[in-house]
Amino acid sequence: MNYNKKIVLENGLEFYGRGFGADREAINEIVFNTSMVGYQEIMSDPSYTGQMVVMTYPLIGNYGITDEDYETKFPTLGGLIVREYNDMPSNFRYTKTLCEVLEEHNIPGISDVDTRQITRIIRSEGLQRVIITSAETPRAEALAKIAASARMTDVVAQVSCKKRWFSRAANHKYDIVAIDCGIKYNIIREMNLRGCNVTVVPYNMSAEEILAFSPDALFISNGPGDPQDVPSVIEVVKRLRGKLPIFGICLGYQMIALAYGAKTFKMKFGHRGGNHPVKDLTTGKIRITSQNHSYAVDIDSLQGTDLTLTHINLLDNTAEGIACDADAVFAVQYHPESAPGPQDNSYLFDRFIHIINNRL
Repeated sequence: MNYNKKIVLENGLEFYGRGFGADREAINEIVFNTSMVGYQEIMSDPSYTGQMVVMTYPLIGNYGITDEDYETKFPTLGGLIVREYNDMPSNFRYTKTLCEVLEEHNIPGISDVDTRQITRIIRSEGLQRVIITSAETPRAEALAKIAASARMTDVVAQVSCKKRWFSRAANHKYDIVAIDCGIKYNIIREMNLRGCNVTVVPYNMSAEEILAFSPDALFISNGPGDPQDVPSVIEVVKRLRGKLPIFGICLGYQMIALAYGAKTFKMKFGHRGGNHPVKDLTTGKIRITSQNHSYAVDIDSLQGTDLTLTHINLLDNTAEGIACDADAVFAVQYHPESAPGPQDNSYLFDRFIHIINNRL
């Protein structure tokens, strides 16, 4: 087989393959996702900014890209690593191939590599950086480039909107301000379906500016990177807790925990995929969840705060949900909007509406 690209891991291992998407070199953190479908939503999820995603499902690209299924307008994925890429989609809804969209947004991809072995390396050795480069690049040169590259920081500033924007509901009942740290469109769709007009604002908007909208509640979105890199959002939560109902997802959940005095840590390889069982401790029910995060909340650090642990991951017993009923604040680590993923968890948006009703 004619290989024109390769990836080199930080540990020195090389995997040769064929390039697709943007024809360029890239260095990013490598992660894996276990979802069987939903590569478009994964590719367009701002939470993957600065990350190279290994898809464990072997066939990618077979249903193309559909205009209605994007999770952001301008994808910022670091790169895509797949076993087999299909550039001839079979789907009456598709408008472009995955390769065309990756080219359009300058995202490199590589296929025909052993994604099973790469995933096992990440699981056993933990997260590390990787380079997609020409097959002709000497390994020593590739490793030198990885070592010389700067790690990405302040990534929320790169993906957050620069100006406020609105998403209106046909059956308007509530007004929500959503802080955009890399928000997924399906979160907004779920709130619109429940009668919420959503005002999406930049990550660095102040508490006073948010209150000027006279919202019924505040939402803190998902996003990329370390939650401790976003002190402005943590400060807003400190200022507005108890004044507005607050709901947070993923990065938003982590920043809410930090605002209450809990701690976060970086996981060995994170959670990514649509098959994580999570127990809701308030109801005893177990639901399958969609996840995408490298950081987690330290359960022990919740002691002494006003937060209660509400959800737990049954695979590794990590914290998945917190709440402060007195302040009408709750948050989850996983993605109840499920794009992609199982549809088990949309009840959390209904819980948000119930809390808003009780405070009006």
